Amino acid sequence: MDILLAVAGFAVGVVVGLTGMGGGALMTPVLVLFFGIPPLAAVSSDLVVSAVMKPVGAGVHLRRGTVNRAMVGWLCLGSVPSAFAGVLVARALGRGENVQQIIKVALGIALLLAAAGLVVKAYLGLVERARRRSSEAIGKRSDEPALRAVRVRPLATVVIGFVGGIVVGMTSVGSGSLIIISLIALYPALKANDLVGTDLVQAVPLVVSAALAHLLFGDFRLDLTVGVLVGALPGVFVGAQLSSRLPGGLIRKALAVVLTASGLKLLGVGNVAMISVLGAIMLAGPLLWMWARRSHGLPALAFLESRSTVEGDSSRTAQVSPISRA
Repeated sequence: MDILLAVAGFAVGVVVGLTGMGGGALMTPVLVLFFGIPPLAAVSSDLVVSAVMKPVGAGVHLRRGTVNRAMVGWLCLGSVPSAFAGVLVARALGRGENVQQIIKVALGIALLLAAAGLVVKAYLGLVERARRRSSEAIGKRSDEPALRAVRVRPLATVVIGFVGGIVVGMTSVGSGSLIIISLIALYPALKANDLVGTDLVQAVPLVVSAALAHLLFGDFRLDLTVGVLVGALPGVFVGAQLSSRLPGGLIRKALAVVLTASGLKLLGVGNVAMISVLGAIMLAGPLLWMWARRSHGLPALAFLESRSTVEGDSSRTAQVSPISRA
């Protein structure tokens, strides 16, 4: 077993444990760019690894009740067969360098979508926090059932699952990026936690279907998969333990930059152009994020939000304490 492969798997597992995302979107380009693994073999092995890790997070969301089960059913109706078919589509494109290059380009596009998905997820969390603060300010409960009720649109949801399944079957990326972005557009009223939980639960049968197809028709390599799993499984555990102690937001920002760089590299973008794009993102991104925070009534900087929350709690305690003493 390649020890460096296990180390890479551990690092990716830690990121998954910390943020709940980044598995397929990070492991596949690592295998292609740093280990020289052919794209189709990297996709095959990564999907089998994801099929082992995904159910853990899905179980957590099912226990918490942050899953729209009807939506999961319609998504799976489209995604499970199309994920299996995605592998057949990749094989039908040909063999050798031709199909490997096509998979490489598709993977690059999927990674850029994954980076966009991270930004959208972060923005959803921002909107959710702003809504809770607003509800608390006027004395309303932030978890009213009416806010959680979403009318499922079967046909559109099946189409989203179908397209997402094809992309996942071909690239191993998309269950947490392409699908989640589409769900946001289709169900803008869906709460952030419900969105993440629904997406994660539907991803389990989707990834299992794609993994099975890759085992049968792909370029699966047992030694590669075992090497990644040896590192990834303890990495997920360590990341989950650290998730309450380290700033997940910072990890997600770094992950978005890495995914963007990997996607551009796989698409053949030159180093100068890639550095220019990343530089522009890192300069403009924080300014745009501060503007987004202010537009939703939050302080421009996150640490100011934490401070104001503590001060608000202290103020409420001070107002209640005379009554309790009486």
